[in-house]
Amino acid sequence: MDAGKRIVVKVGTSTLTHSSGAVDLRGMERLVRVLADLAGAGNEMILVSSGAIAMGTAKLGLSERPKELRMKQAASAVGQCQMMHLYDKLFSEYNRATAQILLTGDDVDDPERAEHLKATFSALLQMGVVPVITQNDSVSSAEIETGQHKVLGDNDTLSAIVARLCEADLLVLLSDIDGLYNADPRKDPDARLLARVEELTPQILEMAGGAGTWRGTGGMATKLSAAAIVMGCGCDMVITNGSRPEDLYDIVEGKEIGTRFIASKEGRA
Repeated sequence: MDAGKRIVVKVGTSTLTHSSGAVDLRGMERLVRVLADLAGAGNEMILVSSGAIAMGTAKLGLSERPKELRMKQAASAVGQCQMMHLYDKLFSEYNRATAQILLTGDDVDDPERAEHLKATFSALLQMGVVPVITQNDSVSSAEIETGQHKVLGDNDTLSAIVARLCEADLLVLLSDIDGLYNADPRKDPDARLLARVEELTPQILEMAGGAGTWRGTGGMATKLSAAAIVMGCGCDMVITNGSRPEDLYDIVEGKEIGTRFIASKEGRA
């Protein structure tokens, strides 16, 4: 396995939780084990994680995801505690330190703040720490109420901006779907998985559907937006199914897993 890559992995809410909304502890443990192992092999790993609102909803014993903004933000604040406690506990079992970084749109939009963030990431990665990044929902409504900020609006976009900021080699989006299909595989049995995308043509963009499950906010459209961000700055992106975190080993080696979006030659220069 090629070592020394800087890799951003984004995990969606549907990957971290059961259909009931409760935390999928076994799934989280498998993901953390693979990330810790890849870090041990010499890669610099950055995790962008969704799930705070869903975990907070379950922790509070609510029957469904809150609809009122302030209640969503309160659920997120509760969920952040549980999520980071679990990540810290699980990574510690593999002798790997973690750090929490909460971001808002202003943090990545402002040049001075962005430079401070870049320096922080550099220091953490130099010390072998795995940064865990989430959007700061308790003070920002960008993801909860999509479209209210020009920079962020979902964790797919957040992960792409982090990958660009950190000059990552690879961004992997772990989702509840195997990759980009030429049709909706949940409706069309003849839908075909695309293994490689080298250009975001109008035809490719038309393949993006709506949002995914009720536990998450992102759909294929946000993932293609993320691809547009990273492909232009020399970073490949892969969309794959988060139920198989062990696939990350093959993805890092460049094998055909999910859909790989190839960085432009200009971006690699």
